[in-house]
Amino acid sequence: MSYVPPFNHFKRKMRVSAANGTQRVQMDYEDFLGFVKLLLRGVEVDEVWYLKQNPDVAEAIAKGAYRSGKHHFVEDGYFEGRVPYEFKVDEPWYTKTYPDVALGLKDGALESAQKHFTSHGYIEGRLPSAEY
Repeated sequence: MSYVPPFNHFKRKMRVSAANGTQRVQMDYEDFLGFVKLLLRGVEVDEVWYLKQNPDVAEAIAKGAYRSGKHHFVEDGYFEGRVPYEFKVDEPWYTKTYPDVALGLKDGALESAQKHFTSHGYIEGRLPSAEY
């Protein structure tokens, strides 16, 4: 991530209230999407990999619908469950953390932890390694 906007920028768009000793945040959905997109602008996108994995995006860029793979990722790709680059999965950690994956590998139902993460794990909200 190359840039993170200051928290106060986001806080100005939020309504913070307290109920039963718990702080709650409310914001308009459009403001929330803007908040997420602003954070996504700081995410690195491997343009070559992203376009190879998403030929429909490459076609949309050629037609002028997007400026780049990163532009697509920020505006739509993230919300569609696409990933900005190939995450490297720490296979020993992944299989220890997710026993169902270890069992699938043992039974031969899964080819690798890397392939599981790419095809299912990311969209399920699993982490590729302890670093995240």
